[in-house]
Amino acid sequence: MSKQHVNGKVYLVGAGPGDPGLLTLRAAQLLASADAVVYDRLIHPEMLKHARSRARLLFVGKEGGGESVRQEEINALLITQARLGRSVVRLKGGDPFVFGRGGEEALALEEAGIAYEVVPGVSSGVAAPAAAGIPVTHRGVSGSVTFATGHRAGKAPDWAHLAGAETLVLFMAGGKLEEATLALIAAGRAPSTPAAIVEAGTWEHQRVLEASLVDIAARAREASVGSPALLVVGEVVSLRSQLRSLVESRPVVSEREQFLKAEAGHE
Repeated sequence: MSKQHVNGKVYLVGAGPGDPGLLTLRAAQLLASADAVVYDRLIHPEMLKHARSRARLLFVGKEGGGESVRQEEINALLITQARLGRSVVRLKGGDPFVFGRGGEEALALEEAGIAYEVVPGVSSGVAAPAAAGIPVTHRGVSGSVTFATGHRAGKAPDWAHLAGAETLVLFMAGGKLEEATLALIAAGRAPSTPAAIVEAGTWEHQRVLEASLVDIAARAREASVGSPALLVVGEVVSLRSQLRSLVESRPVVSEREQFLKAEAGHE
């Protein structure tokens, strides 16, 4: 009698915004026992040191405008690895269900009959502004925060809605920053509204640029801001100048070589 094949399990794990210290204990435990780790471009190399020595490290990085592994291929890879009876960690930047396509992967696993678990991570939507000295809410300044993405498949963002947000955090803002800021202004947001771009939030080479909403795109272009980058819009940005101890405690890296070296190691 042949032995019945038993599928493995997939863990959709949030790795946080970049800083290895923000990886959760649950994530580290799963990495230490995984047979395979399927990881993204924005995973800090130090995080992979938690993986056991015999684990298969499978890179499926995506980059806007560049070469990437199609989502359908990633879904198929997760299913294949699990059907080999393996414990699979799908390591995703930030939180799997916050602009991370974790929902798409969960649906694919559900349809394939593969056991899976979602392990939340620290979202860059709150972590990157915090690391930059910008509280996304603050009593008397902003009682709410809206998270959105600058890239939507087949549908433009609801700029009228986003323009009314007390604090707006726009993910994946770098490539369409000028378009986004002009759209917000056209939808009624004051051009003088404080704004900030946080590039590589919580990483060693984090950079923060401040300007008014009408000027932030030009500032980012002059500084050659790269990915990943978040746009924060709202009066809370003005608090950054008062949180000097927090802002000055982070190391200043004027160039991007560290990040590029880490990224090259994934290819």
